[in-house]
Amino acid sequence: MIVWAINLLVLSVGILIVGLIKPNWLLFWMEKPSRFIIVAVSIVLFMAAAVLFGEGNRQGSPLSEVVKQDKPVANESPSDLVK
Repeated sequence: MIVWAINLLVLSVGILIVGLIKPNWLLFWMEKPSRFIIVAVSIVLFMAAAVLFGEGNRQGSPLSEVVKQDKPVANESPSDLVK
């Protein structure tokens, strides 16, 4: 989840930079695009990236990692291994 947060952060910064220089490129369907809309979208994306980063750090480990045990206990069922 942290990788997604970093990607979203890079996207929001890219949208902000491009949108402040040439707002017509991002808001091509509008006659007179405003930079305020670009700043608002960038702020929302930045806040989403911050939430994703915080949740990723709170988890502690990525979802794809599997907990491995050295010796399986004979009386444990597979549901006991899941935290």
